[in-house]
Amino acid sequence: MFRKMLIANRGEIAVRIIRACRELGIQSVAVFSDVDRASLHVLLADEAYAIGPAPSRESYLRIDKLMDVARRTSCDAVHPGYGFLAENPALPRACADERVTFIGPPPEAMEALGSKTAARQLASRVEVPTVPGTLDPVETPEEAQVLAQHIGYPVLLKAVAGGGGMGMRLVASDAEFPSAWRDASSEAFNAFGDARLYLEKYLSKPRHIEIQILADAHGRVVSLGERECSLQRRHQKVVEEAPSPVLTPELRRKMGEAAVRLARAGGYSNAGTVEFLVDADLNFYFLEVNTRLQVEHPVTEQVTGLDLVKLQIAIAAGHRLPFEWQSVAPRGHAIESRVYAEDPDNNFFPSPGKILSHRAPSGPGIRLDEGVYEGWTVPTDYDPLLSKLIAWGNSREESIARLRRALEEYSITGIKTNVGLFRCILAEPEFLRGEIHTRWLDEFLRAPARSSETGKSADSVESHSAAADAALIAAALCHISQNGVKPGVAPPAETTSRWKLEGRREQLDRMP
Repeated sequence: MFRKMLIANRGEIAVRIIRACRELGIQSVAVFSDVDRASLHVLLADEAYAIGPAPSRESYLRIDKLMDVARRTSCDAVHPGYGFLAENPALPRACADERVTFIGPPPEAMEALGSKTAARQLASRVEVPTVPGTLDPVETPEEAQVLAQHIGYPVLLKAVAGGGGMGMRLVASDAEFPSAWRDASSEAFNAFGDARLYLEKYLSKPRHIEIQILADAHGRVVSLGERECSLQRRHQKVVEEAPSPVLTPELRRKMGEAAVRLARAGGYSNAGTVEFLVDADLNFYFLEVNTRLQVEHPVTEQVTGLDLVKLQIAIAAGHRLPFEWQSVAPRGHAIESRVYAEDPDNNFFPSPGKILSHRAPSGPGIRLDEGVYEGWTVPTDYDPLLSKLIAWGNSREESIARLRRALEEYSITGIKTNVGLFRCILAEPEFLRGEIHTRWLDEFLRAPARSSETGKSADSVESHSAAADAALIAAALCHISQNGVKPGVAPPAETTSRWKLEGRREQLDRMP
């Protein structure tokens, strides 16, 4: 096992990896930009080192700076988390040059499967169904437009090196093509340093279902089942659950076999995710491979009882996977909501700022993966993900009920969050019946009445907390006035009842 590990990331995923390292007896080394100096991952790590200014291209994306820290601190492993350099083959190659183990797939597998077009080509060769479209990058917008006419509108322009909806544009007609091409290629270049695009047929209201795989260096590749990731806003996942409410055991087996077949063909090892689109007739089509740990990995952990981060580390250390695919079966149901610092009333605009108060949910079946704390300032420079709230239950109904209860308990003030959006989603009959697709949430948010309700609900925790604080201040001032206590002078202990104050706060919290 490793002695010391560099975590080449920030936020909640860095915290998650640090905790796994601590349980395994591995020393953790954190890195941070100037604005992250007081971040939770920095406070929790055994060591922490500054790597540059806030812009990620000057800090977290600087492989030379990361390798310098690894060298100076005698690290023997590097974990990339997700995002930033997690799918950049240059990082594992730099690790190899420094004789440091990269916690992830080899660079060759990353190139074969991480590239959207290369992965589609490989999927076609091993008979994994793919969405109709091009297998190679398209060189010019004119060529792409001719291909789009042949495939049939609507089509999607997608970044070869893309992810998270970046560099993606829906095109419904020839008239829209030039501007869509220009915008998609520009966004792809800015996000990934690669402006190349490919073309894909646009499927009507598909589900987005992904298969979690693990592969060791000894030839064993296993599927850990699926995650339902259809609840998305502008192609960005918002809510994930496992297992999917629509997959049959037979379909689960077929999709798992396809994912394993593709991973074997690509020479894959470590943790990865093979993503599919599933149509209304339960036909599935290969979408892409994420050659890293996923944001939504906790729901798989909850239903399998496995620790994916520890398994990643064990595989990288050369250990064999200790189980066969057939021995892994989901137990119960898990659902995750991604809590962002964003304002639902202002088109989900990021809401940076200081967290004035923080109350975390707990209780049976509740897990909270977060990278924030009371008093910390959420910066403007990075993805606004604050935490992932996960609920597990014996059934889908119980997990939803537990998540509902946890969302009522969850309180962050000083910034806006999307907590209220989840309360609205969990009350929707279509969601409760599992009748969702990748555009369901966007359609839900466009409904005027629902948008209004979502905004109000999103502010409910903050407004109740503010009302409670104001009432307590008013009560304190009234007490001072009636009892003649001078401001700044503590009253005798017997005149203050903390029980009463807390009772009043609870009453105010329950006010409609």
